[in-house]
Amino acid sequence: MATTRSRYDDPLDDFEHREVEVEGVGKRVYVAGSGPAVVLMPEMPGISPDVARFARWIQQAGFSVYVPSLFGVDGAYPLADAAETVVRRACVSAEFRAFAGGGTSPVVAWLRGLARMAHAERGGPGVGAVGLCFTGNFALAMALEPAVVAPVVNHPSLPLDDPAGLELGEEDAAAVAERVGRDRLKVLAYRFENDRWCTGQRFAAYRALLGDAFDGRVLPAEAANTDPPPFFRDIVGCPHSVVTAHLVDEAGHPTVRARDEIIAFLAERLLTRT
Repeated sequence: MATTRSRYDDPLDDFEHREVEVEGVGKRVYVAGSGPAVVLMPEMPGISPDVARFARWIQQAGFSVYVPSLFGVDGAYPLADAAETVVRRACVSAEFRAFAGGGTSPVVAWLRGLARMAHAERGGPGVGAVGLCFTGNFALAMALEPAVVAPVVNHPSLPLDDPAGLELGEEDAAAVAERVGRDRLKVLAYRFENDRWCTGQRFAAYRALLGDAFDGRVLPAEAANTDPPPFFRDIVGCPHSVVTAHLVDEAGHPTVRARDEIIAFLAERLLTRT
């Protein structure tokens, strides 16, 4: 059963649509803006209008944004039927390690290659990597690519069956911790309290791995948008997506402050470094 299109879909026609090949594997990537690059990875069930809105905010702040298509229907409004199509397919895909014990998802190697390419194209001190939900931890795993200097880990949901897991193989975890310490990277992260997909146990595991380099911020559950799209209302079922589906676009709102803090973090790492 295909994901149903709706009148709320985003045509993404203000992005350049590219086919990008990394080590023989091709994927569609949506690119917009100028300035240092930020790789923004989609959340489940894909590059929704809310993910595209966040990408545009990043672009408007002075960055080039690269949004790879990893699953789902690009631009589609997140409907509940995606649980039976997009999520199930991703969970059994060889590209993703959705459950504990699988180690780092193989797709991360492709994403590191995208970061290298984006850095070569756009220059600057490095690349930002922003993960969301299913791709949340990919932003940290991408830090094994030297070009990635600003990782942002938003409400990471993998592994789905281990609330204290980090979706990193042991060697990768040790290498990431070494790189973060050596290069004095900071890792910015967000979640809502009472999020059953990204728990306090997971943030504690990040802190155990990274120490003070991990800046994990928790928003109150009551700050979440109470009328998210059907996929988030019916399938996710709790406050989860801080800067996309559960963001409340009002000046001074906690979720808008989180968005602005992420953009400020990217700017400090990518726009103001000498």
